[in-house]
Amino acid sequence: MSAVEEKTPRSYSGALLATIAVALLAGVGGLIWSYTLSSRLSGQEAALADAKDQNKKLASDLRETDARLKVATEELGQSLGLTQKQMDARAQEILRREQADSKRLETAQKQTEQAVSGLSTDVSGVKTDLTKTQSDLATTIDQLTSVKGDLDGHSTLIARNHDELELLKHKGDRTYYEFTITKGQSKPVGTVSLQLTKADPKKNLFSMTVVSDDKPVPKNNKGINEPLQFYSGKDPQLFEIVVNTINSKNQVSGYLSTPKSAPAPPTVP
Repeated sequence: MSAVEEKTPRSYSGALLATIAVALLAGVGGLIWSYTLSSRLSGQEAALADAKDQNKKLASDLRETDARLKVATEELGQSLGLTQKQMDARAQEILRREQADSKRLETAQKQTEQAVSGLSTDVSGVKTDLTKTQSDLATTIDQLTSVKGDLDGHSTLIARNHDELELLKHKGDRTYYEFTITKGQSKPVGTVSLQLTKADPKKNLFSMTVVSDDKPVPKNNKGINEPLQFYSGKDPQLFEIVVNTINSKNQVSGYLSTPKSAPAPPTVP
């Protein structure tokens, strides 16, 4: 046998040994990894078992705490039950009072609103009536007769009766004194005196004497609603007399008109 032939079997034996060695190493490694994994798994199982025990203990503690809390709650409820009822009753009473006060306030507010509304309506009505009255007054005053007086043809508004005289009074630019005088007497009217000397009901004519500033001023044969004009006072101002009615041969009625700035008659004590 040659040298080459002797070496070939030895090479095969070396390769086989190497393969076996690798397999052994792999087996040992597998065993070691299996052991390690088994150890870790055992540790996890132990930890899991410990966690389960802890959970069981916590659950037991929780049940015990719940039981104690329930008992404490029941005892607290029993000890405060009456007080709570009283508080509930008091709260209901306060609530009823607040509701009653609220209703009273609401009613009072409604009544106030109604009163204010009614007052506003009344005021509006009064304003409307006043405006209408002023309008009617202005219209009526415009309709009053303007007549020329017996002094220099001076025209003036006259009142032909008591109602028209009231309108002239409301006009407010002069002062008016009504009178009824009888023949044979001197009648003080305003700051002058009037004396009736004649009256003719059939012809509606009359005669009188006006005493002003101690001076007689005769007014003869004058007709009704005719302004009899004269000046009177230290600073002479225009006075007017209008006779509206000849009641009889001995009596006439009418009014005296004076400026607002004219002296007022003396007050009788």
